[in-house]
Amino acid sequence: MTAKKVFRTLRNHWKKSTFAVCVLSYGGHWLYGKHCDNVLRREACIEARAFGHQLIGPQEHLKKAIVILNPAACNRKANSLFEKNAAPILHLAGVEVKIVKTDYEGQAKKLMELMDQTDMLIIAGGDGTLQEVITGLLRRVDEETFSKIPIGFIPLGSSNSLSQSLHLVSDNKVQHITSATLSILKGETVPLDVLQIKSEKEQPVFALFGLRWGAFRDVTASISKYWYLGPLKTRAAHWFSSLKQWPQSHQASLSYLAPVPRPPDLPTEIPPRPNLLYRIYRRLKNYWNPPIEEPEPERWESKDISTLELTVSTHNKNPVKRVSTDIIVALHGNVCIINSIEFLLIGVVYCLQREDDSMVITLDSDSLTEGAGFYGIDNEEYEAMSVEVRLLPRKLRFFCSAERREQLAQAQ
Repeated sequence: MTAKKVFRTLRNHWKKSTFAVCVLSYGGHWLYGKHCDNVLRREACIEARAFGHQLIGPQEHLKKAIVILNPAACNRKANSLFEKNAAPILHLAGVEVKIVKTDYEGQAKKLMELMDQTDMLIIAGGDGTLQEVITGLLRRVDEETFSKIPIGFIPLGSSNSLSQSLHLVSDNKVQHITSATLSILKGETVPLDVLQIKSEKEQPVFALFGLRWGAFRDVTASISKYWYLGPLKTRAAHWFSSLKQWPQSHQASLSYLAPVPRPPDLPTEIPPRPNLLYRIYRRLKNYWNPPIEEPEPERWESKDISTLELTVSTHNKNPVKRVSTDIIVALHGNVCIINSIEFLLIGVVYCLQREDDSMVITLDSDSLTEGAGFYGIDNEEYEAMSVEVRLLPRKLRFFCSAERREQLAQAQ
């Protein structure tokens, strides 16, 4: 009888019943997600505590880490995400953490000028924070010393391009952050190339992925303006961009030097020091017969290009299994995207691939049209001007998870 009354009540009030079922289902799913997040945090803390229980020698000291945290990242949720998911792991592992929070855009560059020596540098933020820290670090007068500090990246921003190269990709934000933090504790690193982008007016800017200039970059930057169109905003951005200007071609004169050998990889183990007699003999030989290196004459080649977009990029998307090629690029004018010795011009493709080589490229600023727009340097917008792009091979070392390293090594 009671069951019949319940069924009759639900049938007579089906709208309220449907609403209650939806609310309970959503609430149950939300609670289950919170429970799963707490389980992930607890497992990560247990794993981190094992590092904290390791004994250290009497002459050793606790590892020191400087964390550059951008609280404004991820719609101002970064500080909460770091305190809940990353900070407990670092403290349980026995790391002496010094957290430095940025207050405004560009402050991370200035903070790097004042940074003291540390065992590791941790960047907690997104692509913008990462680029600011890298730029500030490599602008230092003593950058040769500080560039040897291993760097950890905790993905807390809305855009985390580098995280896909270093850590396991996960849709769960908590798992993504905890796995990235644990990879810092495990200590396995991978070398990454850096692009140095210099102009005549400004100090150099450094990028880990590349520099873009052209129609597709402009469209990508304008997609957010059409947020009210929902899933159609990307198509709308391309459509309106085509209506404003057609054809969307960019002309420039591309010049480049012949490839030069890539510097050899640094040995993983320090070779034994030669004996005293051999060192004396080698010094005397170099003194009486010093080696003479005659520089080869520069042979520039030029091409006139017309394209929708030009890109200069590194191989950092897969730093484990990369082609043994690097590039030095000099750009005068607006734009460029590079793939180690591979130049992709959307609409025109030049494949200048020579293994174990590097090269220099120049865009003639006189051949570029006025109002060239903006560069996209690691997803950050910069005004287009005459620049010189140079590749710094294996300049920085980043912490990388062993699982992600295996995945990248197996990738084709």
